[in-house]
Parts: sequence; structure tokens; C-alpha cells
Amino acid sequence: MKLKLYPYFEGVMLALVLLTILSFCIAFTINFTPLYAWNVEKYQLAQIANLSTKELLANYNQLLAYLNFPWQTKLVLPDFPMSSSGLKHFYEVKRLFLLDYIVFILGLVPSILYLKKLWQKRQLWKFLQPIQLLLASLVILCVLMLFGFDQFFVYFHQILFRNSDWLFDPATDPIINVLTEQFFMQCFLLFFLLLLISLAILYTIGRKQLKEK
Repeated sequence: MKLKLYPYFEGVMLALVLLTILSFCIAFTINFTPLYAWNVEKYQLAQIANLSTKELLANYNQLLAYLNFPWQTKLVLPDFPMSSSGLKHFYEVKRLFLLDYIVFILGLVPSILYLKKLWQKRQLWKFLQPIQLLLASLVILCVLMLFGFDQFFVYFHQILFRNSDWLFDPATDPIINVLTEQFFMQCFLLFFLLLLISLAILYTIGRKQLKEK
């Protein structure tokens, strides 16, 4: 019975490791605040909002704190009024952020233990085929994004959200003026780069171990 179940267990563990890597890349991208600070300077976002750079970054950090911490249940930004639909959208984003963190936290220790086991047995080559599939999907997504980010961004929101609350009106949700399309595209690129590097490292080690068999 154990032998019959082992292939399923192995498949689940391989998927869990890759899912944990994915969730880490998402979490890192979300919290890489220097990227937003660079955008504030590059695109003069503080001037657009009629705020100082310090004030704008304080608002952004407060938004991140709401999205990141489950005990922060109310979103109130000092310099940006928000509509009910805007608040609802950020609440839905918060739930997705917390889901990502839960996946990462729950998957971290089992993933490390499983990677350690495969490393000791020189069996990291078992990741080769799953990584090839992931990399192919990653390349397709990158091409679609680079050749039409507007449409990619729309599809992304339509998949994750079952309403149109993400379509902000600058008149009622002026924060959208400082959360620019360029910034979101850079976030996607950073995420894809992190994921690519992580998978490439695991793939390289796996190929080396396969050749040593």
C-alpha cells in the first residue's frame, strides 16, 4: 500500500516545493519597497499627488501594512480618500496576500526537509520535468506581458477578481494616480526574474546530479 501511495506523495511534495518557491517570490516582490521608492523619484509621483516624497512613501507603507497584517482591519490613508469599491478591492487584495503568506509559511519546513532529503540522495533531478513545464509557462506569460501589458493586466484581474472594483476612478480613488501601470509591470518583471533565477538554480543542480547517476 505504501509503495502504491509513494508516487502520489512524491508528486505532492514536488508541487509543494515549487508552490513554496512561487509564494516566496510573490511575497518578496510585494514587500520590495525600494522599487516603489524608485518609481516615486523616476516618475515624480509625489508631485502628481501634491505631496512630499516622505508623505507619499508613508501612505504607501501604510497601505502595505494593511495588506500584510491580518490584525489591521481598517484601511485609512492620511492623504488619499477612498470609495467603498476601492476599499472592497483592497480588502480582496489583502486576502490574496495573506493566502500567499499562509502557503509560504505552511510549505516552508516540509519543502526544506524534502529538498534536504533529495539533496542527500542526489535526486534533485526529479524536479527537471516540472521545472521545464513551469519555465515554458513563464516564457509564454512574459512574452504576452511584454507585447501587451494592458491586456495582460486586465486578464490578470479578471481571473483573480469576480467584480470590477479594481477599475479605480481617479476622482474617487486618487491613489490610482500614484500606483502606475509602469510600477505594476516592474513588479511582474521582478517576480518573473526571481522565479526564473530560483528555478534555474534548482534545474542546474538537478541536471548535474542526473549526469552523476
